[in-house]
Amino acid sequence: MGGRERTLPTAIRRPTLIELENGPVLYYLGTYLQHSGEALSFLRLLDSISFRAIAGAITALLFTIVFGDRIILALYRRGSRDTKRSFDFAVTGTRAPKTYGGPLLVAAVLASALLWCQLHEGFVLMTLSAVVWFAGLGYIDDHLKVRHGTSDRGLSESAKLVLQFLFSLIFGIIYVLEPLSPLPAGLATQLYLPFIKTPVLDLGWAYVPFIMFTVVAIANSVNIADGIDGLAVVPVAFAVAVYGTFAYVASHARIAEFLIFPSMPGAGEVAVICCIVFGACLGFLWFNSYPANVIMGDTGSMALGGLLGTVVVLVKQEFLFLLVGGVFVGEALSVIIQEKIGLRWLGRRFFRSAPIHHHFQAQGLADTKIVIRFWIVAGILALIGLATLKIR
Repeated sequence: MGGRERTLPTAIRRPTLIELENGPVLYYLGTYLQHSGEALSFLRLLDSISFRAIAGAITALLFTIVFGDRIILALYRRGSRDTKRSFDFAVTGTRAPKTYGGPLLVAAVLASALLWCQLHEGFVLMTLSAVVWFAGLGYIDDHLKVRHGTSDRGLSESAKLVLQFLFSLIFGIIYVLEPLSPLPAGLATQLYLPFIKTPVLDLGWAYVPFIMFTVVAIANSVNIADGIDGLAVVPVAFAVAVYGTFAYVASHARIAEFLIFPSMPGAGEVAVICCIVFGACLGFLWFNSYPANVIMGDTGSMALGGLLGTVVVLVKQEFLFLLVGGVFVGEALSVIIQEKIGLRWLGRRFFRSAPIHHHFQAQGLADTKIVIRFWIVAGILALIGLATLKIR
């Protein structure tokens, strides 16, 4: 060959070590082995976003179910259990303490993401950073509750907000700065509204405080909703399914053009993460369904809320959350109306208790009925949110 090294065409040549460093763990091996022989050519499926999304969901689901009992037992033996609060409408007598199982949920998401996501993508780094940060914040809160022996003595509200806004500030700055942002130039600061095809406003650097408010509000709304067995985890699953669909549309140039969406190369990795979270939520429901002996605690609920808030911003559908996340919005509003407006300003109650699911408990409605009705509402809102893909 004249002393020259023969190279294969780009489509079929083996990837170099540098190229392999840019993919998920299974992608490393699969991309390399698929060129080793015809029998392994099926491994090219690892190049497919849809395949990795489905595989990630199944992996997270199986991880949670297979390792759930062991992890929950380990957490229980370590004393990671909640204590009775000042209200308990649904249960009379002594209530058995429930294990804080948030670490199981977080471990399932991170392990599956490590296997199936393109870890070098900015979309992935931002989303997983949100999971780690908010999970760590929630873990500190849960640890303090266990240490003090009461669910009312966790991390202070002001400390939570400061740390949440700190992450949101860093995330917002990286998101807006074009050299660092994973979004195409000129797109990051554009504000989109549901049912409208084109951006309505360019916020410029004002987008940073908007991001901060959005992420913190969503993270806390999910945390507030986690009050009855299985109540929060299914609406989160519905919400990530919707936003995963939007992320996939934005990542596919032809589909994005057809549906008049901004094209965002790399956003498909958000779809993979959303599917992973969907699978992890279903797996956690295996243990968290009524009557549950394990709850998310702040570790799980804040991790899911922080992730969801970050995803909402990354796919540029912040206002859509008012619809898709209507259950969480309603829960948060009930607390604001009751505590900030009613008790603090007017000196009266609008509900028997807040958040709103406790109001229904106080009225004597069974926990299972409350949860399933919330699921139904969340499912309907998710379908309406999906309809906005075409109704624009």
